[in-house]
Amino acid sequence: MKVIEHLNNAKNPLFSYEIVPPPRGRSVQDIIEIVEALMPLNPPWIDVTAHASAAYYNERADGSIERKIYKKRPGTIGICGIIQNRFKIDTVAHLLSLGYTKEETEDALLELNFLGIHNVLALRGDGPNYKKEHAKDRSHNSYASELVEQIQQINQGKFLEEIEDCAKFDFCVGVAGYPEKHFEAANLKLDVANLKRKVEAGADYVVTQMFYDNEKYFHFVDLCRQEGIKVPIIPGIKVLRSTNQLVSVPKNFYIDFPDDLVEQVTSDPKNIIAIGKQWATRQVEGLLNKGVPGVHFYIMNDTATIVDIVKKFQK
Repeated sequence: MKVIEHLNNAKNPLFSYEIVPPPRGRSVQDIIEIVEALMPLNPPWIDVTAHASAAYYNERADGSIERKIYKKRPGTIGICGIIQNRFKIDTVAHLLSLGYTKEETEDALLELNFLGIHNVLALRGDGPNYKKEHAKDRSHNSYASELVEQIQQINQGKFLEEIEDCAKFDFCVGVAGYPEKHFEAANLKLDVANLKRKVEAGADYVVTQMFYDNEKYFHFVDLCRQEGIKVPIIPGIKVLRSTNQLVSVPKNFYIDFPDDLVEQVTSDPKNIIAIGKQWATRQVEGLLNKGVPGVHFYIMNDTATIVDIVKKFQK
């Protein structure tokens, strides 16, 4: 089932989850254990992040998040195939425009369709710290809106080169939104205009970057609605787990922590786990009370805290 169908058919808000592929060389058992831990929550879908040979984020043992530049994780497609076909949970494969050609994107969509995976999240991705040279006969998408356009072209059966007897594609496309604006946007208004371009290109829904102040999400949604963006906007939540994340999260994700949260953590750092869990729980409660379509958890493969939080809200 497509994500938009899950959202349209839901009688209660949905809780979805995003996992990161394990480092290259690790066993698939890592993914199986994560999904098995999430199974009691009946996840409607699970996102699997993608990592080009560029920047990616890794959570250290001490809880801080570091940014690295070279590819050390397996591809999202194989992991999505394992989850969806073994556990019968719909998966959302992340696709990046930067670092990949249109031809590589088309190949990825062909493979996803073959595996029965019909949900993708179209992202520009982090800019690499090197210039990847493309062959002269290859093209690429510079922005997520262009990636969405290519996916919708393929949904209409329009490929870069004609493919005979190709099964019909019907991908549901999600895109990212930034309640505190994308760091490259001059202001939030222009960033919302960029989001509108992605929606007009054919995006079915939006999932936001993490935030720790619900009012920033509600303000963002209001701006989107004023600009005519009508698709569902799902809030993204990341539970604070370490005092080191007070530095690494703003550095890597360009967001601010509320003064109250920072004060709680700095005055009682030994209880960071409890503080982070309590703060996220209050965030979820506040979001649900305002009628959000669901909550998307960036779990960074740490399931225990998320399971405890979600169980409190599932009926």
